[in-house]
Amino acid sequence: MNSFRASARSATSAMREVFAATPLQRNAHLSDRFGADIWLKREDLSSVRSYKLRGAFNAMRKVLENEPERRLFVCASAGNHAQGVAFMCRHFGVRGVIFMPVTTPQQKIQKTRTFGGDSIEIRLTGDYFDDTLASAKAFCAEQAAHFLAPFDDTDVIEGQASVAVEIKEQLGGLPDRIILPVGGGGLSAGVRSYFADGCDYTFVEPAGGASLAAALAAGKPVRLDKVDSFVDGAAVACIGAQPFKRLDDVDPGDVYTAPEDRICVTMLEMLNVEGVVLEPAGALAVDVLVDIAEQICGKTVVCVTSGGNFDFERLPEVKERAQRYSGVKKYFILRLPQRPGALKEFLNILGPQDDIARFEYLKKSARNFGSVLIGIETRDAGNFEVLFSKLDQAGFTYRDITDDAILAEFLI
Repeated sequence: MNSFRASARSATSAMREVFAATPLQRNAHLSDRFGADIWLKREDLSSVRSYKLRGAFNAMRKVLENEPERRLFVCASAGNHAQGVAFMCRHFGVRGVIFMPVTTPQQKIQKTRTFGGDSIEIRLTGDYFDDTLASAKAFCAEQAAHFLAPFDDTDVIEGQASVAVEIKEQLGGLPDRIILPVGGGGLSAGVRSYFADGCDYTFVEPAGGASLAAALAAGKPVRLDKVDSFVDGAAVACIGAQPFKRLDDVDPGDVYTAPEDRICVTMLEMLNVEGVVLEPAGALAVDVLVDIAEQICGKTVVCVTSGGNFDFERLPEVKERAQRYSGVKKYFILRLPQRPGALKEFLNILGPQDDIARFEYLKKSARNFGSVLIGIETRDAGNFEVLFSKLDQAGFTYRDITDDAILAEFLI
């Protein structure tokens, strides 16, 4: 353990020649809300807007120390890891080939090109990440290149531990509790290995990618049957073998899952109230505060905001999901009588704070009735109780499909 800490401190010192430490900032809004002393470790403010720069730097540094002749590095990534590797390829003056899925948004591709410049080549291959990863590893074998893993690598874990080194220096000691987002496990493994038993931990995963919880239940890393890719920076099907070796004794009660729609609420709150831009994975540590509010009251807490690479073209989707989770927007199918005045009767039922966000005739289910898809936004979730009560009294037939995943996928 002492050897790991010394290596993490050495890595952190070496990083200072390349990029500055990210700030640790006390957040008054969250502190007041939860009655705690809450600090944010702003990895979203790093040179590439995520902590991935750290692991990429340390892994590449170690390789070049041992193999100075090494000139070709390869990675597979759809986002933050690619940007970190690209940045470091330019810094070290080596060539990088970065494999990305064909479906990667142009914003992420362009940012990777910006960081890597002429030092990198981007290859778009595969509709799914597994296909992209297979292509990258096949290329590595053919070219005798070095593959830079995003998290399942001891040098990467050591590099991510620099987050802990900085927190201790900036805070002047250890916090009572640190909240860590978990994807592949590199960051959480590094920080926990450095802090050891010096503080309490909360680990948080996206509900649609709870690979640490699954591994703890099975006693080994297991591959999830299905992953929701919305929290793309942390939605990993299987936690890394190396990180899990450092996390296999975690108390399952300290591992939480954050619903994707609630994460959207947190992202909007941080943007609108604090002016902080977080990607879904970057909001995980803040999002889980509501689940552990009783545990942190009066405590000093550090949340690692792990990334801020958010494409604002996704903002309408984030707002939509946040509204549905908060209960202020609902969709339902209304069976509307096909007679004059029926629509007006429905409109008169709406309250003063109810707005129609969508109105679409789907089909006539019978000669005298038609099915209408209606989306309603309101200021207070309680307004829907009043609306539905009035609809019932007026004899309207309707079905709330807001939480019906299958219907919502096809109709909304």
